[in-house]
Amino acid sequence: MRNLVRPAGPLHPETGVTAELRQHFAHAGHEQLDSRGRGLPEDLRLPGLSNLIQESWRRSAELQANPDNPEAPLAMDREELEEYRRQHPLAAIMPVIHKLLVLPSHDSGMLVAVGDEVGRLLWVEGDAAMQRRAEGMMFVPGADWSEATVGTSAPGTALALGRGIQISGAEHYKRSVHPWSCTAVPFHDPDSGALLGVVDITGTESAVAPHTLSLVEATVAAAQAHLRVERLQLAAARQTSPARRRNPAAPKTADAPAATSLYRNSLQLLGRDQALLSIDGRTVALSARHSEILTLLSMHPEGLNAEELCNLLYPGDASTMTLRAEMVRLRKVLQQLNPGAVPQSRPYRLPLDLVPDSGQVLNCLQRGAHRIALEIYRGAVLPRSEAPGIVELRNRVSSLLREAVLTDGSAESLLRYAELPEARDDVGIRIAALKLLPPRSPKRAAVVTDLERLEAELSA
Repeated sequence: MRNLVRPAGPLHPETGVTAELRQHFAHAGHEQLDSRGRGLPEDLRLPGLSNLIQESWRRSAELQANPDNPEAPLAMDREELEEYRRQHPLAAIMPVIHKLLVLPSHDSGMLVAVGDEVGRLLWVEGDAAMQRRAEGMMFVPGADWSEATVGTSAPGTALALGRGIQISGAEHYKRSVHPWSCTAVPFHDPDSGALLGVVDITGTESAVAPHTLSLVEATVAAAQAHLRVERLQLAAARQTSPARRRNPAAPKTADAPAATSLYRNSLQLLGRDQALLSIDGRTVALSARHSEILTLLSMHPEGLNAEELCNLLYPGDASTMTLRAEMVRLRKVLQQLNPGAVPQSRPYRLPLDLVPDSGQVLNCLQRGAHRIALEIYRGAVLPRSEAPGIVELRNRVSSLLREAVLTDGSAESLLRYAELPEARDDVGIRIAALKLLPPRSPKRAAVVTDLERLEAELSA
């Protein structure tokens, strides 16, 4: 009778191999990266490596991440980083992260990192000796650890996939990271659901222990609850502020404490005829014209004079008097929402940072994060607007997203893009998806049906 040897350690749920064998297969996979020009053909399957790792390696290669570059690049210098952290909503959750993850990490040889929604590390804390070691690969605040820049890693790949993941040793695309393992979970705004960043634990093998993912997920949930409570307390403080007790009709923001770290002032334009403006947690629907004005001003933080704004706003000739009348109405709306948001004049300029969702899409595309861009994209920018500046922005965002998905997108990304209203008749997207789908994929039938529909409509 043959002796049965029990494998050492737990088996991976997808590949069915031990952690030791996974590392062996990952190292073998890196040899394939070298022999095939750092890329992996779509039809090549590496035994022992999960589909998640193989697909991430392909994206990394397509985005031209260099596995032999030992360091991640710095995206922000110290001064920029300090200002950015101070204003970022994730600053408000750091007490929770510090208590639940950072303090225990000092005794366990771990690092805790918190990054923004495009993979730039904002805080890296924990074991001092590990921090010094991590500096060798630039796992430091201000560094860019997006998948487009460093390839497969827990922070960048968790953001690309929108879910918690664990990356162990040689499963990292960058070879300088092979001595490390990490677990990361995306952080979503508890009210809007928008992606705000990522929470990561990095260290040795214990950083990918089965309980570590649950620990980080629980910490993220606690931090989201903490952020929601902070916002509710802020709202209550505004309601009971001395100014409102003296004058109940006064704007709710009067005498309220600064809260730049609790909210991200935003303008939602994608797929909407009328934008939604959110400032310090208060949201108002704007008229079509006010939507256009605030969009243009958010795109030009340095300001626009009356003639420049007129040229971007009105399709034909328009008097600056018409613009001034519209600005008076807009100022009244913003005065009720937040007096600090009222645009300045000469030139017209917003006194606070306002992040349009179209700008987030462009920022992600610039960094090669087309999956995140596709997640944010909800449709064309103010689709009915005929303002020249808006038409130009709408065409730029739409064309760049389509180009990125066609160039770097997986079959899944292409099919998701095909569901957008603007892609209803897009033959090129569907043909590209058909080329990437496996021959026996059940999704092929729907794509073929769509192509037949489009061919019949074109023939008619």
